[in-house]
Amino acid sequence: MKRNRSFCQLFLLSFLVIVITIITFSIISVEARKNNHRQNMINKRLPKRHTRGRATSPSPSPSPSPPLSTNTFDIMSFGAKGNGISDDSQALVVAWRSACKVGGATVLVPSKLKFLLKPLTLQGPCMPDLTLQIDGTLVAPEEASSWPKSSLYQWINFKWLQNFTLKGSGTLDGQGSNWWTTSSSSEPYNYETQKSYSKHIPYMKPTAVRFYSSNHITVRDIRIINSPLCHLKFDNSKGIQVSNITISSPQNSPNTDGIHLQNTHDVQIQHSDIQTGDDCVSIQTGCSKVHVHHIMCGPGHGISLGGLGKDKSVACVSDIIVEDISMKNTLYGARIKTWQGGNGMVKNVRFSRIQLYDVMYPIMIDQYYCDKHACKNETEAVVISGVKFNQISGTYGVQPIHLACSNSLPCTDVDLIDIQLRPSIKYQGLLQQAVCWNSYGTSQGPLLPSSIHYCLRSGGGSIKRIARSHDTLCY
Repeated sequence: MKRNRSFCQLFLLSFLVIVITIITFSIISVEARKNNHRQNMINKRLPKRHTRGRATSPSPSPSPSPPLSTNTFDIMSFGAKGNGISDDSQALVVAWRSACKVGGATVLVPSKLKFLLKPLTLQGPCMPDLTLQIDGTLVAPEEASSWPKSSLYQWINFKWLQNFTLKGSGTLDGQGSNWWTTSSSSEPYNYETQKSYSKHIPYMKPTAVRFYSSNHITVRDIRIINSPLCHLKFDNSKGIQVSNITISSPQNSPNTDGIHLQNTHDVQIQHSDIQTGDDCVSIQTGCSKVHVHHIMCGPGHGISLGGLGKDKSVACVSDIIVEDISMKNTLYGARIKTWQGGNGMVKNVRFSRIQLYDVMYPIMIDQYYCDKHACKNETEAVVISGVKFNQISGTYGVQPIHLACSNSLPCTDVDLIDIQLRPSIKYQGLLQQAVCWNSYGTSQGPLLPSSIHYCLRSGGGSIKRIARSHDTLCY
């Protein structure tokens, strides 16, 4: 009996342990299901999180779009509308500021859209290798009277940048037609019309794109059109690369230089098409080591150094190479122009392998430059020395060569080599004799017209000694 009682107690204890285990497991399972349900409800309420540059959870769509690069800042993501009417200036500025902090970043202006931009400045310093890629169209305000008076120097201003690239398949449209006064048209000048027009048009006109105090800058592939003034300007900069760009404005648009250089060094401009109402390339004081090549220029005023020495200022330009150029329907070809009364020096300049088509004045040095009806005669002049014109051929409309050098400081070391210029059939009624005045140097054949043989004087040793004193002002 005692053994049976012990067995019954053991059996009852085992049964209780099993029941307690089953109940505990059931409670845990129920709580787990409740927690899982609660977490699912929370996840449904929370918004989806997007992390820049990371792939998101797989989409049920069979073709999910790839994530944007961490380094790409599309201005549409910063509030741009891209309709050509809304002001998208702030969106570009905010995108720029964000990209500026990231090394190797790209600010993207997307294609097939038009963005209205008011005058703005995109400035550094930024992290290295920043790029602005313009694939769409940027347009300036159309009405000149709507521009703030404090923003008349330029439309888009880049400053204090290092290792920066401006590129893309898009267009920057300065919408300059309202800035070009009646004096630019073929109609006779009318004072009353001009006076009335000027009430609405500021005297100062903006450059479309300007780089200031920036180094190692690349501009390529873009198109700049219809600037109120210069299209692309580099000021106080160094290490400039411009390639494969297009610049265009009407032939009668005043002062619309294509590319304007000032106080800028180590420049290469190549493989571009420039059509303007003024100089295709303008090289001003303070420039050195400039190489311009493989450019299609025209219409326009050719490729010019100057005007230099205005208002008795000191002008210094050296080591300029312009070669492999095609000029068509331009007013000038290869030109150097200086104001009377200026000081300083132009030296080591070479124009070579230039093909001309109906260019009015193919070769010009003018130390009597004046943009008014008359200018006061001055004895001081910017010295011009070491200029070579080599392999220049084609047709001209007025004068084959115009060398008008200073009486007090003539041009020295001017070389004319292999010049082949024929009068254009198109402009036979305008033809004039060559002008050759106070220029020293050498001529090497073949030369056409033959009068070029007598254009340069020999000697000039004493003049060179005087000229060297001006060199110390610059170098």
